[in-house]
Amino acid sequence: MLKKVFVAPDPGHTRLRFAARAVLGIGLAVLVCGLAGHSLVGMVAGGLAALLALFTVADATVRGQAVTTALLPVVGIPVLALAAGLHTHPVGRDFAFIAVVGAGVYARRWGARGHSLGVFGFMMFFVGQFLRVTPARLPELYAALLLSLLAASAVRFGLWCYERRMPPAAAPAPPGGTGLARVTTRQAVQAAAGAGFALVIGQLVSGQRWYWAVGATWWVFVNTASRGETLVRGFRRVLGTLLGVALGVLVAMPVHGAPVASAVLVAVAVFGIFYTAAVSYTWMMLWVTLLAELLYGLFGVLGPALLALRVAETAVGVVGAALAVLFVLPVTTHRTTDASIQRALHCVRACTAEAAARLAGADADPAPRVAELEQLLGRVRLSVAPLTHPMNPLLWRKRRARRVLALLDDCAREVRGLVAVAADPVASHDARLAAACWRVEAAVEALTEGGAGHILRPAETPAEPALAHLHGLERALAELAEPLHAPAPSRLVGA
Repeated sequence: MLKKVFVAPDPGHTRLRFAARAVLGIGLAVLVCGLAGHSLVGMVAGGLAALLALFTVADATVRGQAVTTALLPVVGIPVLALAAGLHTHPVGRDFAFIAVVGAGVYARRWGARGHSLGVFGFMMFFVGQFLRVTPARLPELYAALLLSLLAASAVRFGLWCYERRMPPAAAPAPPGGTGLARVTTRQAVQAAAGAGFALVIGQLVSGQRWYWAVGATWWVFVNTASRGETLVRGFRRVLGTLLGVALGVLVAMPVHGAPVASAVLVAVAVFGIFYTAAVSYTWMMLWVTLLAELLYGLFGVLGPALLALRVAETAVGVVGAALAVLFVLPVTTHRTTDASIQRALHCVRACTAEAAARLAGADADPAPRVAELEQLLGRVRLSVAPLTHPMNPLLWRKRRARRVLALLDDCAREVRGLVAVAADPVASHDARLAAACWRVEAAVEALTEGGAGHILRPAETPAEPALAHLHGLERALAELAEPLHAPAPSRLVGA
């Protein structure tokens, strides 16, 4: 796990810039709120709003990110008002919270923007419970929210908009289907059911911190698409929380809420959240837990009993999510794995075709396709994670899943090499390129439509760079046929 975080590749230092900008943006947001005379509650609310804006907004273009950020208060302010208005009406508050959970997950069907707005809406209701917001506090929190979003936007879109120098990625389309056949619909029902369980049991565990259980259920569902992914994510959340509590005992409790020391540690925790999010959910949860402990330290309520309660409520939330994905409209792992792999393979074919067109002199730009391929491979890794998890007892499926991931990485490496060659203005077109590209397209079609037995391995690797990458791609696709379409029960897809 340590190696995964600290040795994981960071092309272009993207994760490092992402984390450093977050510290700068959130720090500026909190500073602006403080200079505006807001209380500690307002500053915390503003800092959390800035964190969410910088973390969850992930549209494919800078313009799209700006539009989504501008829409955050449109969703957040009414939800925060709802949470405050129901502060003294527990039954109405509980039903409203469950409805917000379901609506937030359902919003994923509208892609990255729907996901961001759904997360922000949920977190505004959660913040209402965390800060015990009453209607009298709403004007201050509205102002803090708007100031913080402006400050975070000034950093993201003005001071340090590194995305402007990067090729825009073609955002993968949300999963298809209609009605209960659609993954987002099924997950919305699952999340609402899991949140209901977590809410009831969480209140039995603690009448004051019950919302932690609902929060745990919510975050287990974020960025998952099958029951296997959700169960693995739940395990990692509990592990990350336990590690975060242990770190809090060593770091947060001795600080006793001292402002300067707490501010420094909060900055470290924020950096850790953003830097590790893309490579390890366990590590991200460690830093999230430490951040929560530091905030409770600032409010003067941090202690061993609170830490133990944090673990208990997290466990309740994870159990709620597990029961929901197992028994309420379950979405099987192989279904999402199959869909993710096929979309990645189709993207490989599209990258190859556009690179070949560029080599032939056409006005084609395969770079956005390469960025899309990286996103899709990330989605494949998430969907295959339950199969490669150390606790998976089916060793043959674990081996095959790892083999598929390795071969897909080989495909991505060859595609990147091919695109790099195509970007060279003096690269010449070889008549053999068209034939090789046609073979790649045929191989992808065979893999995705079940005719893998017709894929031929290239005999030798030519010296010409573009052809060498195409032959390497052909070889990786030919080797994928065995793990993807081996006879049941040993095959990966469709098992």
